[in-house]
Amino acid sequence: MSRRIGMYRQKQRLITPLVTTAAVALIPLAVACGNEKADDAPAGSDSVGAERPVTGVRWKIDSVTADGKTHRAGRDTHLTFDEKTGKAGGRLGCNHVNAKATVRDGHITLGAPSTTRMMCDASLMDTERALLSLFGKTLSYRIDANTLALTSENGNTLRAVAAE
Repeated sequence: MSRRIGMYRQKQRLITPLVTTAAVALIPLAVACGNEKADDAPAGSDSVGAERPVTGVRWKIDSVTADGKTHRAGRDTHLTFDEKTGKAGGRLGCNHVNAKATVRDGHITLGAPSTTRMMCDASLMDTERALLSLFGKTLSYRIDANTLALTSENGNTLRAVAAE
């Protein structure tokens, strides 16, 4: 019997340091898991990555859908939302635009637009009118990787991609 107790104690002396070493090695890995957020995960999620902010990014507008018709935006059509100044600014294809903007809780409230007044090709002007229809409203926004989608209450949408 005393021989069995001796063998048991000897095994314990060998196993205890191995278990302790394994636990010490795994704790930092366990702590690191779940501290990052996924690109498309909502705030408070415990996935990997980080959501791109709406503000401080030059959003190249790809298209706008208004009243059921999709308009492709021109090459230099873009918007930027500035959190510090509380403004949105950019180019709607032909004219430049500025407006008050508040970004909060998945929504962007755009004030009345102030624009330059140049005349351009009819298709550019149609796209501009569709884009201007989003101003003076509160829009919901969603970011999926590098793509921003703005949607008004009546279903008009803007799709933009973060400029590199």
